Amino acid sequence: MFGIGMPELILIGIIALLVVGPKKLPELAKTLGRGLSEFKKASDDVTSTIHEAIRTDDTLASSDEASNGEARSVNSDLPSEASPETEEERGYSAISKQ
Repeated sequence: MFGIGMPELILIGIIALLVVGPKKLPELAKTLGRGLSEFKKASDDVTSTIHEAIRTDDTLASSDEASNGEARSVNSDLPSEASPETEEERGYSAISKQ
């Protein structure tokens, strides 16, 4: 667990007992446990949302592929960054065609 063994945990516990005190230590541990639990729930929720979005996208892509007979490109609506002509070449070819 993060490279921390039992001796290190005991040392951290003793230091926490000295700093916080014996009366507040259980309350601090309970608060820390609740915070970690909420963090785990939130991260699990984000993970499940991402997995659901991926499944939905895969389902849509497979239904498009089945209806069109070909795979749909995710970036098909985006302009190509590596176009064969630069804007100057396009302008030159438009002038030469006139």
